[in-house]
Amino acid sequence: MTIAGISIILILGICNLLLIFFQAASGLRIFKVKIGVHKKTGLALVVFAVAHGLLAFLVNL
Repeated sequence: MTIAGISIILILGICNLLLIFFQAASGLRIFKVKIGVHKKTGLALVVFAVAHGLLAFLVNL
């Protein structure tokens, strides 16, 4: 499963990494964002992480 020759699992992994960095930076107040933005990106992180893990699991069956 690829998009433009790049694995979807890799794309989701990179998105997860960026979301984790954003969550950490906003939690430490390096980026000052409203709590609603922090919660929504946290929810996006969970969704992307579940999709990433599920696809990786299915590929290895």
